Amino acid sequence: MANNLSREYLKLHISVMLAGLTGILGKLITMDAVFLVWYRLIFAFSLFYLILLLFKKIPKEKLFDILKISLLGAVLGLHFLFFFASVKFANVAVGVVCYSLEGFFTAILEPIIYKKSVSINNLLYSLIAVGGICFIFQVDVSFRFGIFLGIISAILIALYTILNKVVSVGKSFRSVLFYELFGGALLLSFIIGILIFAGLTTFQLPSGSDFLYLFVLSFFCTIGLYMLQIQVLRTLSAFTVSLYGNFEPIYGILLAVIFLGEGKQLNFEFYIGMTLILLSVILQSSYQRENCLEKILK
Repeated sequence: MANNLSREYLKLHISVMLAGLTGILGKLITMDAVFLVWYRLIFAFSLFYLILLLFKKIPKEKLFDILKISLLGAVLGLHFLFFFASVKFANVAVGVVCYSLEGFFTAILEPIIYKKSVSINNLLYSLIAVGGICFIFQVDVSFRFGIFLGIISAILIALYTILNKVVSVGKSFRSVLFYELFGGALLLSFIIGILIFAGLTTFQLPSGSDFLYLFVLSFFCTIGLYMLQIQVLRTLSAFTVSLYGNFEPIYGILLAVIFLGEGKQLNFEFYIGMTLILLSVILQSSYQRENCLEKILK
């Protein structure tokens, strides 16, 4: 049982590493955030459909279940949109660090949705991450709109993670991911249609380099990432998955500093904030592992 738990944590950590790559890909892709997300979802859905078709594993669900999963996919699509808009308006470091508020919002929303008491430990560990965000907010004032967008993206991904645990019960991870991608792609197609009809944007095609980055983003950082997360949610709590996601800023920032030279834009307060976020992850991970081991020993 302990080995199974370690394997689930390994899957979760790999998914977080993939998530850390999304921010830098979002910055490298030159298209507007709405088209970036639309192509990401269209590519991911198409690739996943071809894979399932090849292995004759096309999922079949009842209409009501398809609607539920697709609506959850729409929430995920909105998270993508606000996250990449945050990266575009600020930078990769700001976008991925705001994402780490997911644990705080999960600690608040999960008890409300499941109608259970609030875990004081979860809330306290999450507040450490919030303290880190307060330090990070001292970064360049011009980034504050990007921070605001990043906070909205954190609320949406927290909601997605919590509801995914309920919606995916009794469903294969292939079925859940397939219809989530469908729902997200459908919503973004609707949003783009409205924007074009209103004259607020024109249709954009990816360049050669954008196409390559979109493929990596769609195949590895969408299909691979969310297949892993849907699987681990069957064993680990939504809060654990959310808080573990706070490691994403570490990977995202390191990549942004190395490949985009963003280190020059980050001040001392930013690194204090990042340290607090990392501390919250370490404390909560240790707490959750101790609880799981106690249950096993009983």
